[in-house]
Amino acid sequence: MVNKLFGELADLEQVEAIALGGSRAGECYDEKSDYDVYVYITSPISEETRRCILEKYCGYMEIGNQYWEHEDNCVLKNDIDIDILYRDLDGFCEGVSDVAEKFQAHNGYTTCMWHNLLNCRIICDKNGRLKKAKERFDIPYPDQLRDNIIERNTNLLYAAMPAYSLQIKKACSRNDRVSIVHRTAAFLESYFDVLFAVNRQTHPGEKRLIELCKKNCSVLPKSFEENLDRLFDDIAGNSDRISDDIDEIINELKKMEL
Repeated sequence: MVNKLFGELADLEQVEAIALGGSRAGECYDEKSDYDVYVYITSPISEETRRCILEKYCGYMEIGNQYWEHEDNCVLKNDIDIDILYRDLDGFCEGVSDVAEKFQAHNGYTTCMWHNLLNCRIICDKNGRLKKAKERFDIPYPDQLRDNIIERNTNLLYAAMPAYSLQIKKACSRNDRVSIVHRTAAFLESYFDVLFAVNRQTHPGEKRLIELCKKNCSVLPKSFEENLDRLFDDIAGNSDRISDDIDEIINELKKMEL
């Protein structure tokens, strides 16, 4: 069913390439894994055209969502979710270039789109441009990018005035649980960005990060998983200890050779 859907999308003149991302792009998926589909277009495809194609294969559709990217979020008739994202290849590559070639660091998730490109599975590539993009960015992890990510995100973790650790402590002193969760999430975004950069690994996204760090990162802080588990437990039931948990995570991070 999904291959027929890909075929109909590929037949549209505006579509120059289709790629499959996420777990479905590799071998670590099961029959219930979602589909993350990236459709690279030369001009917009009307919502009516997309709906006419998708309704053949989907039992539920949200067409034209733009919460993150321009996408259609649907459920296939076999009850598996499918997210179809529509992208301009040149614009997408420009964003990847900013990171991989110009070494621009972000507040967490810096290399996610680079990782997305390198690890996607090409379904359709009419002019070979997506393959060329993958080849262009299949390069060693730049030292300058590594250093920039570490500097920016360690500042956000603990070194700068607006550091997340300081914001978390202030939230804890007020027992502001919403702020605690919000700032802790931001803290973890920068924390994992540093860990992947230290290990010269592109960032795989927001899912299974502890598991992927343990699998792919040879250098991790002491008691890496244990310290995170303690933080999560205390967020759920012992806010008095959260500041200490954050300090312990930071202290072990500082002991690493960054």
